[in-house]
Amino acid sequence: MMSRIIYITIAISLLFSPISIAQNATDIEGIKNTINETIILADLDAKRGNYYIAETNLLDVLKKAEDIQEHRTMGIIYIKLAKLKYALEEPDKALSFLAKAAEKQRITNDNVNLAETFNTYGLVYANKKKDYEAAIGRYEMAKKYAEDEGIDAFIPIVILNKALAHIELKEFKTANDLLEKSIVLAKNHKLNETLSSALINNSQTLLELNRPEKAISQAQEGLKISEEKGYSYTKSQGYLIMSKIYDKIDQPKKAYEYLEKHLHITDSILEIKRENLEADDGARLNTDEDLSAVNKQHAEELKKLQEANELSRLTTILSIALITILSLLTLSLYKNNNIRLKTNNMLHKKNDELIKAKEKAELASRTKANFLSTVTHELRTPLYAVTGLTNMLLDEDPKPEQVQHLKSLRFSGDYLLTFINDILQINKIEANKVEIEPELFNLKTKIENVISALTNQANDNNIKIHFEFDKGLPENYNADQLKISQILINLIGNSIKFTKDGDIWVRVYKIDEQDGLYNIRFEVEDNGIGITKEKQEHMFESFS
Repeated sequence: MMSRIIYITIAISLLFSPISIAQNATDIEGIKNTINETIILADLDAKRGNYYIAETNLLDVLKKAEDIQEHRTMGIIYIKLAKLKYALEEPDKALSFLAKAAEKQRITNDNVNLAETFNTYGLVYANKKKDYEAAIGRYEMAKKYAEDEGIDAFIPIVILNKALAHIELKEFKTANDLLEKSIVLAKNHKLNETLSSALINNSQTLLELNRPEKAISQAQEGLKISEEKGYSYTKSQGYLIMSKIYDKIDQPKKAYEYLEKHLHITDSILEIKRENLEADDGARLNTDEDLSAVNKQHAEELKKLQEANELSRLTTILSIALITILSLLTLSLYKNNNIRLKTNNMLHKKNDELIKAKEKAELASRTKANFLSTVTHELRTPLYAVTGLTNMLLDEDPKPEQVQHLKSLRFSGDYLLTFINDILQINKIEANKVEIEPELFNLKTKIENVISALTNQANDNNIKIHFEFDKGLPENYNADQLKISQILINLIGNSIKFTKDGDIWVRVYKIDEQDGLYNIRFEVEDNGIGITKEKQEHMFESFS
């Protein structure tokens, strides 16, 4: 329906602008003068919308022209009757009159008006019969006759109509090329209405060719001419195309505004046409049906645009909400980033302090280790001499009153030497310099020897030592027996030291075994006073 309105817009605006036809300047009889005057009056009535008055007068003078055998004038009258039938939505009658007009024009070699006849043929085929291929063929004939006769001002009109047919065939590139030519020619000949229509329709082809910015520019230029000159049909068409452009570029508010303007002008045009056709019931019925169909389509388009407008409003609200959320998120991220930077700076500062403290601690530890190592080595040498000389004196049969003193001296020397050796061993452990020296030995026998060596000390405290060895364990192993002996001596010795009149249990269990490697658990348990919970937390701390 929209394309129909567009064609009506073009066609009616051009319908009643007849080409000035050269008239014979010789003596004209009175009847010819009457015919010519009536034709002029019929043109005026047609432009005012008084189609039936114009038709009646043209049929009357047609009979007079037939009576005097004025074939050229008859051809002109047939064209005007065809245009009236075109306006009155009677395409078959229009084609009949056009056929008669072409016949008369061929007889009289009236190629000037034959160009207009073929142009009108094209309008009827395109707008009423929807046969656009046939219409294009008629437009080409009209253009050929116009070029042959040198009617340059008529050519841009024909090119415009041909372009409209290509638009209906969705051949937008071809239509665009034709409309560009029509625009140039219309400007040269100052054909404002043709120029306005060509610009507006070219904006539609540009829109289809994805050039919306130029489409808006040309539509606005065409609308400006129509608004200044008062071309209602092209102005209505321009508003409709502007609505389509803004709808396509997602500006529903402007699309809605232009569609409302288009509907307002279209309703006014159809109302004028309806009033002019009231003299004929059949014609009025057709016009009312057209008006109803157009209004229905317009209502549907309005509904779609309103829905698009609501969707656009909702999209805007959601966009604002999203932007707000993103802004808050950005602000939060900015603050978090600042906090993180401050925290990182503080961590770097603390880390530097820790590194310095670690370096100081390591230096102190190394100093302590070096000091202890030096002192213990310096002490151990004279202690070996003391214990050695003491043993020699005891072997040389000392006086009875000296034996006890020598034994006490030997015990003190041995104890101090053992203590110094323990300190050296601890230093090695802290410095990760302890080396494992594995060798084959009997684990059960080794533990029994350790217990035997400590039995006298246990008996002094009235302690009984119990030994349990897992029957599922083999007795021989490849391990560092010296380290095992040292650990067991320390653990059992501590139990003896802090237990009086009690028991000590030494247990050896197998935890697991894989590919000949045994994981063994050693337990030393006593029922002495034990170590307080406060001191248990510091049992394995290094002493300074």
